[in-house]
Amino acid sequence: MDYPELALHVAGRWITRASGGERPVIDPGSGRTLALLPLAGADEVAAAAEAAVPGFRTWRTKTALERCSVLRRAADLMRQRIDAIAAVLTLEQGKPLAESRREVGLAAEVIDFQAEEGRRLYGRVVPPRVDGILSHQVLRRPVGPVAAFTPWNFPAQLPARKLASALAAGCSVVLKPAEETPATAMLMLRCLLEAGVPAAAVSMVCGDPAAVSAWLIDHPAIEKVSFTGSVPVGQLLGERAARHVKRYTAELGGHAPVIVAEDADPAFVLKLAVAAKFRNAGQVCASPIRFYLPAAWQPRFAADFAAAARALRVGAGGDPATQMGPLTHARRVDDMQRFVDDARDQGARVLCGGARIDRPGCYFEATVLADVPAQARVLRDEPFGPIAVIQPYERLDDAIAAANATRYALGAYAFTRELHTAHRLAEEIEAGMVGINHFGISQPELPFGGWKASGLGSEMGPEGLLHYTEVKTVTLGAPS
Repeated sequence: MDYPELALHVAGRWITRASGGERPVIDPGSGRTLALLPLAGADEVAAAAEAAVPGFRTWRTKTALERCSVLRRAADLMRQRIDAIAAVLTLEQGKPLAESRREVGLAAEVIDFQAEEGRRLYGRVVPPRVDGILSHQVLRRPVGPVAAFTPWNFPAQLPARKLASALAAGCSVVLKPAEETPATAMLMLRCLLEAGVPAAAVSMVCGDPAAVSAWLIDHPAIEKVSFTGSVPVGQLLGERAARHVKRYTAELGGHAPVIVAEDADPAFVLKLAVAAKFRNAGQVCASPIRFYLPAAWQPRFAADFAAAARALRVGAGGDPATQMGPLTHARRVDDMQRFVDDARDQGARVLCGGARIDRPGCYFEATVLADVPAQARVLRDEPFGPIAVIQPYERLDDAIAAANATRYALGAYAFTRELHTAHRLAEEIEAGMVGINHFGISQPELPFGGWKASGLGSEMGPEGLLHYTEVKTVTLGAPS
């Protein structure tokens, strides 16, 4: 698999050297350096933001149909290049190649869907209340240049959500992807530009994350900020955007519970749960983490879950036999060890895994914990890795209360064969997304977002598109 030369796209041109220096991009599967990434300094970030203004003026004047056609061509280009983009994604992020191909395909579907939704940014006409007024119109208009910040766990899908929605609405975008995984975003931008997005309407910058985010959010050209990442960083960016009264949406992670009702089929749950938990090595914001089982059969389920986790083939993402790849960087490995050690010190049982794997790269064992005390860090903070916690409950009320007892409320899951129980769980679980009897809550047609500290607003679906628009009321009176 070949890794491309890295470049930033600033003010309509690709640059391979920038004033912020450079940093290595590391293959987490082997630890080797893939390439050196140029880092933007203040001048390049300012140039990207300033170019977004004329880029916005050009792009917004295109009809919704024209924008739709351009974006759909970009999605088609991504599909044509899916093998090359997926191979690069696996090299820099680590996930198995099959997962990377699915991610790139889904990113193209997100672009397709939002492109079509851009043709349906309808307003409405309100009947006047008095004589002499011909009409009241409520219109949707693009908010303006957008600063979009995305993390490393889904280097194609997460940029696609922001790029597709912003561009479909008529906005220009300055994208800052994660410095760990820049090439995937770079290849996606090439598709957008080749498809016909004006060069000034989409830029890509990388650099020191704190500095770049401050420069972009503070820049007067930027009208909206969209962020996906951790709660602490999301709070800081939200505060900064609020100081300038700039529109802000954020998806800030989760701590997804899984409630298994007494009437559920444990074998069915186990089959789906192991695959969902260890997808992308657990580096998924909506990853199932806390499994609540009836006390009578929790021990057997926990043992079976641990056996299935222990049997997973862990290895480099490019190996066709790999079922779980490495973590994306060494910091995640260290943090997984701290989560496990803290739980063990407080009396939790480690049923399998619980340690880094001694080989080049960023590998950690698929880990299953049981009987974890409520004060353990793994039940309070998002582990964002291959750790599952299997907990017993006596009454369904207890399971619901435990599921809701965190500041996170992004994804949640439940399994039951009773219709009444399904409706009760869907209603009483506090989360922006609830999957009943499956884990597939992320679809291009559906809004993706959380409650509580898990974020503000939604991405994807028609709801996600609306976050890139402003409402304008126009009242038309009869001439005198």
